[in-house]
Amino acid sequence: MSDVHFEAASTFPDAAGLAPDKAISLSLSRAIHEHKLSPGIKLGEDELAEIYGVSRTVVRSALRTLAHHRLVEIKRNRGAFIAQPSPREAREVFEARELLEPRTAREAARRATSADAARLRRHIAREHEASLDGDRGLSLYLSGQLHVEIARIAAQDTITGFIETLIARSSLIVALYWRRESAICGHHDHESLVCAIEAHQPDEAEALMRSHLVDLHSALDLERPTSVAGSLKEMLTGP
Repeated sequence: MSDVHFEAASTFPDAAGLAPDKAISLSLSRAIHEHKLSPGIKLGEDELAEIYGVSRTVVRSALRTLAHHRLVEIKRNRGAFIAQPSPREAREVFEARELLEPRTAREAARRATSADAARLRRHIAREHEASLDGDRGLSLYLSGQLHVEIARIAAQDTITGFIETLIARSSLIVALYWRRESAICGHHDHESLVCAIEAHQPDEAEALMRSHLVDLHSALDLERPTSVAGSLKEMLTGP
């Protein structure tokens, strides 16, 4: 297995021992979240098999997993491509988030234990550190995952699953349509949100999450998608 696979296993502690197709889908998902792989990029089976040091059958299984989560589109007779949400889909995703996530923030503020609050604190510290280090990809990934962590604290498993999918789609949407840095979750927004959850202030947590998501939505320019070029190998193995 190539260095890309081993990097995936070390980045995700729960990837150790996974079947190769699962580890590869995890690695590709992370690359999408970090905007290393741009919407519309073709995911050639031969190229991925060479990069990861596995068979095309293993790659095909990984791509099917990503297609199930709507991160990849598999087009008949053309192959697999990183998904490109339309402006309509982008609006729907953020409208869905604006409906679901304020309520999960409210419930998280009601249920959060001291251990939960400490975990959120560590998370935003890592996010802030990544931002200061100029690691935009890691900062992007951690930013989205904080929203997932809040949903998990709310202990609403079905809704958490929806939010995980919406966060993944949001990564693609921001890659395509963002026009200012505030389209990336701000450290201060997250700090205020975590403070409200830690202080068991449901109303405040709900209001902050709603305001935060509305701001993210308004920062997108749905009329002019971004286009990024580059080879698949460079995107996956570059810094």
